[in-house]
Amino acid sequence: MIVLITGATAGFGAAMAQQFSTNGHRVIATGRRKERLDALASELGPNVLPLVMDVTDKQSVADALASLTPEWQAIDVLINNAGLALGLGSAQQSSLEDWETMIDTNCRGLVTVTHHILPGMVKRGSGSIINLGSVAGTYPYPGGNVYGATKAFVDQFTLNLRADLVGTGVRATNLAPGLCGGTEFSNVRFKGDDSAAAKVYEGTTPLSAQDIASTAYWIATLPPHVNINYIEMMPTCQGFGPFNIKRTT
Repeated sequence: MIVLITGATAGFGAAMAQQFSTNGHRVIATGRRKERLDALASELGPNVLPLVMDVTDKQSVADALASLTPEWQAIDVLINNAGLALGLGSAQQSSLEDWETMIDTNCRGLVTVTHHILPGMVKRGSGSIINLGSVAGTYPYPGGNVYGATKAFVDQFTLNLRADLVGTGVRATNLAPGLCGGTEFSNVRFKGDDSAAAKVYEGTTPLSAQDIASTAYWIATLPPHVNINYIEMMPTCQGFGPFNIKRTT
């Protein structure tokens, strides 16, 4: 099985590359940071092919995928993992540039890569697309604004893929985690403020990147007639709160 993973330089993507490669599958590990991809390939061995690719740049995606040699072109599993959150301020205080970056990566990047790879899967009559969503795509929270909206897009796009792909042999899944630690996610969100990022996980036992990787592996290796439409994951320390109500005195 050949698995292409976007955003494989760290976090979920790196853990998924390890999960699939150590189980004998070939992995195309993509991302923007060449040195990290090379280090990952060196660590995991010849089953991992590093491929520099920026999902927000259509030409970068086209050139990277066109550079694959014939033995790497028949991609069986696409994991659209590249994504990010920026900021946690209210909508009226947020940066438009941050909003645009999240949309470019989480939505436009995901559909660009899918658009390149999906026709080959349909032609071969098999394949699996795993899109990394988030509980933020279902449950709104203060400061979630555009990040949550991008993950709602991931959910609806995945459902509509399912509608189009019935009978083709190609599967589509939205894998939506909740609180997950041990990755760059919160450091990126808070733009390198390690203390702010650490407070997100203070006193918790969050999900780990390995938890997400193991779940993606399970989805991808189910019998081909089984489609997992949606998986929502949370750690046991996370749950649901009351509605946000502003009271006057």
